[in-house]
Amino acid sequence: MELKDKVIVVTGSGRGLGRSMALEVAGKGAKVAIVDLNQEDLDKTVADCKELGVDARGYLCNVADEADVEKLFNDVVADFGTLNGLVNNAGITRDGLFLKVDRETGKVVKKMSLDQWQLVLDVNLTGTFLCAREAAAKMIDLKAEGCIINISSISRSGNMGQTNYTATKAGVEAMAVTLSKELARYGIRCASIAPGYIGTEMVMSMKPEALDKIAAGIPAKRLGKPEEISRTVSFIFENDYINGRCIEVDGALRI
Repeated sequence: MELKDKVIVVTGSGRGLGRSMALEVAGKGAKVAIVDLNQEDLDKTVADCKELGVDARGYLCNVADEADVEKLFNDVVADFGTLNGLVNNAGITRDGLFLKVDRETGKVVKKMSLDQWQLVLDVNLTGTFLCAREAAAKMIDLKAEGCIINISSISRSGNMGQTNYTATKAGVEAMAVTLSKELARYGIRCASIAPGYIGTEMVMSMKPEALDKIAAGIPAKRLGKPEEISRTVSFIFENDYINGRCIEVDGALRI
């Protein structure tokens, strides 16, 4: 798919990886719908995309809310006239051990709460489902071929302290496989990307010694750059034979 003049929705694109992805596709000439919950972040990303000479618009949306998501895609199609792509990037973490056990007594002293579990599932898994569903429905109704990309994570294979997060990231990868099989007949592809440790602004604000420890455990001996994930997004969009696969971008790190 040639990205020039295509309409691409990027969720969670006010900052971090999502912002980098939005700028990447805008740089390829795509029209971009920036989706986030923070108006200030939205405005900044929209302005930066417009500086690249493309049409970009911001949309406040809670991806875990069905009515919000339905309105989002109705508004995007009303504003741009069509829809060609979606990057399901919006996500959160609420890390904590599944069970915390006191070493001296051997008794469980803390459990991962249902709120910790449910909130992460609501945003990362249900939000991805809702956005993919509405995007695909619009593409089919409009007879617009396109592509949906789910952002998974290296943690999808399991990572201590992230029972909730890993479950969602395994889920969005499996969802991409299923959707690729169901939607191919309508000219809609679906794939996923599993980033490793990426040096976003939030990550780089960690203490230097913590960053050094993380980097030491990566065979590439460094964190990934946001633009390395973003270029993978455009690679999937532009290669029409990529479908149902997860591309790992992790510097050879395997959790």
